[in-house]
Amino acid sequence: MSLATNPGQLPRASVNAVFATQTKKPANMGQILRWMVLFLGGILMIAPIVYMISTSLKWPHEVYNVNLIPEEPTIENYTYVLEDGRFYLWFVNSIIIALITTVSNLFFDSLVGYTLCKFRFPGRYIVFIAILSTLMIPTEMLVIPWYTMSQAFGWLDSYWGIMFPGLMTAFGTFLMKQFFESVPNDFLEAARIDGLNEFQIWWKIAMPLVKPALAALAIFVFLGNWTAFLWPLIVTNSVEMYTVPVGLSGFGDEVDVAWELIMTGAAISTIPTLIVFLIFQRFIIRGVVMAGLKG
Repeated sequence: MSLATNPGQLPRASVNAVFATQTKKPANMGQILRWMVLFLGGILMIAPIVYMISTSLKWPHEVYNVNLIPEEPTIENYTYVLEDGRFYLWFVNSIIIALITTVSNLFFDSLVGYTLCKFRFPGRYIVFIAILSTLMIPTEMLVIPWYTMSQAFGWLDSYWGIMFPGLMTAFGTFLMKQFFESVPNDFLEAARIDGLNEFQIWWKIAMPLVKPALAALAIFVFLGNWTAFLWPLIVTNSVEMYTVPVGLSGFGDEVDVAWELIMTGAAISTIPTLIVFLIFQRFIIRGVVMAGLKG
């Protein structure tokens, strides 16, 4: 009696064994090394965050202990920081500044990037190069002109004075222009035939196609303005206008460098950045996947 030649008639155990031998692939040394490097890199990235949270849960006499797990964990530091009304002001100031600058960058950077990418007019390359050239100027060299301008217009110690240098960025314009290059011109021509004006084409056709770039730009701008320290420190005079980084630096001096309180404030200040990343990360991942499929 011969075995059946039809694969569907093979015993189930034999079929499972065949698939098991086909799917099992031993990991080579290169893959092991890559995973080890990624694992070590992940530890190095998360170690400061773990140390920050650990210190925020310690009593003052435990701060300089090397153990990551507090012997007597406490939330008194969080209670102390949250009961300080100034921290709420700093937190609200940072939220307002970061949100407004992010929205401004998403609007103006994408609008300028779309114009430089999809419109043909004399001197557009010169304009683009001029915008990119500003990336070569260190921020420290711009502080004095910014301060002089703020003083002349009465913007010192105000939201506008803190925000105006970052309402539009050369990096955001470059990023959006490069992504708009991938938008087919046929889509735009079809929209013009349908009667849409140029602003509607940009808003309804082009912008939905570059959501990954918008998500990345939103994360970069929000984080950059949320963690900004030098310019807000220079342009603000009153404690009420401080942002979280500036306020925490002064707060640490007031409490005689109480690291447990500084780390507590830093831990609380990371919450908005995590929320922004969790909201926009799916758009970035989707953009990476789509880019790989197009390649």
